[in-house]
Amino acid sequence: MAKIVAVVSVYPDEVKGGAPIFIASDTGKLEETAFLLEKILDASAHDLKNGTIILVDHH
Repeated sequence: MAKIVAVVSVYPDEVKGGAPIFIASDTGKLEETAFLLEKILDASAHDLKNGTIILVDHH
């Protein structure tokens, strides 16, 4: 079963939950942070197309 391991968003008031949440100042930082975390966490980044990217462990 897949598990959300992190959330990166440009909208701090719109995200909540049990996974670590990283707030980016703009979409450039959003992608930069998400793709760096993707490598560090060995996870898959999924862009929700609403200013939020989730990182999911599919193992």
